[in-house]
Amino acid sequence: MGKKILIVEDEDLIVKVLSIRLENLGYAVLTASDGEAGLAAAKKERPDLALIDLGLPKLDGGALCRLIKSDGTLKHMKVIMLTGRAAGAEESVNAGADLYVGKPYEWEHLRVQLQKLLA
Repeated sequence: MGKKILIVEDEDLIVKVLSIRLENLGYAVLTASDGEAGLAAAKKERPDLALIDLGLPKLDGGALCRLIKSDGTLKHMKVIMLTGRAAGAEESVNAGADLYVGKPYEWEHLRVQLQKLLA
């Protein structure tokens, strides 16, 4: 089985498209639709990388990223923030994300960045 990627995103269509594309590349995909569920999945499944939307219900993506990066058992996990927010790059850096990708994202760019982070 390939590396595990957790998608934490509240837009169903984005989750579906990303899941299909990532599974086609050989990754095991886990999903969560809010920040709290994302944190629980990260702790239980220990994915190699998380794709996190900044604007999540229950626990926003920035807070989720900070919790992941400050947890001794999770801090190895790479985090890519996906967001359409104007200040998304700054928020992502402040949260400790490894990479920021704006929405709408360019699949080929995201794919290349994912593979670099997981290499």
